[in-house]
Amino acid sequence: MDVEVEVMNEPTSEVVEAFGRLLPQLSSSAPPVDAATLRDIASGAASTVLLARSDGEIVGTTTLVIFRIPTGVRAWIEDVVVDEAARGRRVGEALTREALRIATQAGARTVDLTTRPSREAAGRLYERVGFARRDSRLYRYTLS
Repeated sequence: MDVEVEVMNEPTSEVVEAFGRLLPQLSSSAPPVDAATLRDIASGAASTVLLARSDGEIVGTTTLVIFRIPTGVRAWIEDVVVDEAARGRRVGEALTREALRIATQAGARTVDLTTRPSREAAGRLYERVGFARRDSRLYRYTLS
């Protein structure tokens, strides 16, 4: 299966439909996104939405967030999701490698991501690509 990764520039109806199909596979609590929300994300200076296609169909997505802090340019890979029917075919790897390429080009010193321990295949993918597991604590404060 050939996988092509592209930057989402405009949230077409095809893209909105793909997010409608993919997001529930990532999170059961995530609200659906519409074209306006995707347009807002894509137009932000810090965010790059990547789409993975196989045989012309969108089969995965991720968002790369790049930001400057006093210690340098950093990046996070967020919301990696691959359609259940396309898992095990290196779609996630293609998305991750393209995100790393863009982060490198932007001058990022590090790229971070998180994944739940139950997502063992994702953990293997990230280690295969070159991510090192960190021993740190992740804290979250819920605002609403």
